[in-house]
Amino acid sequence: MAKNSIGLIELTSIAAGYLACDAMLKAANVDVVLSRSICSGKYMVMVRGDVAAVQAAVAAGISGARFSVIDSFVIPNLHDAVFPAISGATKVEALGALGIVESFSVASLIEGTDAAVKSANVQLIEIRLAMALGGKAFVTMTGDVAAVQSAVDTAAQVVGQKGMLVNKVVIPHPRPELLNEMI
Repeated sequence: MAKNSIGLIELTSIAAGYLACDAMLKAANVDVVLSRSICSGKYMVMVRGDVAAVQAAVAAGISGARFSVIDSFVIPNLHDAVFPAISGATKVEALGALGIVESFSVASLIEGTDAAVKSANVQLIEIRLAMALGGKAFVTMTGDVAAVQSAVDTAAQVVGQKGMLVNKVVIPHPRPELLNEMI
């Protein structure tokens, strides 16, 4: 089976994060992508596997962590551009319009980013996940102005549905020096 599904649980407690991760791994055949503390004393667990396994793992993690869950998701078919952007492995030669979406939660930001890159012809630059950000997360993307505006609006709508949107910005003609500051 293809392992193109991911699931994430974001928690208020580090101890509950370890508990959730253990429950997720015991519940289904999934691989841990990330399991770590993040800023402001939160914890996140991201797993990868086939859709049914990820759904079972996330359900088990939520059940085990109960009171500590901030946000969670399962994305059945993650866009290929998301993981390189999380790891910072995306290479951008020329900066077109610049789009930024900022969220109060890691989970909603990844969901919004996946929807954005599926909805418009944009290149993800980077996804920053709550490290040295006070628990927030943000994504940067580039492309032509119309595509970036569409992608930013799509991401903001997904993030906003969970009440987690901090801000969204599209800069039509950014100075090239901005790219050097991002990578």
